[in-house]
Amino acid sequence: MAIKQRVILDAGHGGAEPGAVYGGRQEKNDNLNLALAVGGLLANEGVDVMFTRVDDTYQTPYEKAEIGNRSGADYFVSFHRNAMPVPGTASGAQVLVYGKEGAALPLAENILENLKSAGFADQGIVERPGLIVLNSTRMPAVLIETGFIDNDADNQLFDGNMDVIARAIADAVLKTLRQESKEPVYYQVQVGAYTDKEPAVRAYNQLTSQGFPAYIVYQNGYYKVRAGAFLEMDNAVQMEKRLREYGYNTYLVHEEAVR
Repeated sequence: MAIKQRVILDAGHGGAEPGAVYGGRQEKNDNLNLALAVGGLLANEGVDVMFTRVDDTYQTPYEKAEIGNRSGADYFVSFHRNAMPVPGTASGAQVLVYGKEGAALPLAENILENLKSAGFADQGIVERPGLIVLNSTRMPAVLIETGFIDNDADNQLFDGNMDVIARAIADAVLKTLRQESKEPVYYQVQVGAYTDKEPAVRAYNQLTSQGFPAYIVYQNGYYKVRAGAFLEMDNAVQMEKRLREYGYNTYLVHEEAVR
């Protein structure tokens, strides 16, 4: 993955502030466990991951926002669990954003979609401009309410599918990073694929001697000989037509061009 971006993960509450409490269960612990799990997955994918806390430490919301601002991160993701005045009366995942017109919306949409796939009911994306971690962070920020801590079914899902939930959130962050830094995709014309390099070099030399812009791509154990890389499909089709006039069997490929 050609991503080298930074994300800061905030486990909500901590220390003397447990967050929502239900039956001896404290929100701060769920938040930290999920944040650390997501961070590990992102780090394994090459993302530069930072945390506002990695233990049972209390920080004010202003301190959390300031840690985020000093981090130079591209995104700020805060982890929370929801609760209702009457326990058990609501369930599902929700993502909070400063405003639905902001740069954080694509990340919020990707996270909520993946959490729905992980089994949570859809509580929607909600604007909460009054939250400090959303209005005082200089990068796009989201706050995830990963189910209701006062709902037994949500807790069962949270505990029994922690790996799936963490993967869902991590994949949503990765998707957003890819969308943000997406490389252009080109139409390329392939004329051959070889397990050995020597015939690929011969084909490459023949193409260049005939004036074609040839190159070799090594993928999945094959040396693939291609000519041209075009943003517009019509240009690739014209190249394909020329190559066929020279007797080549062609195959149109649509992917990132080699650098």
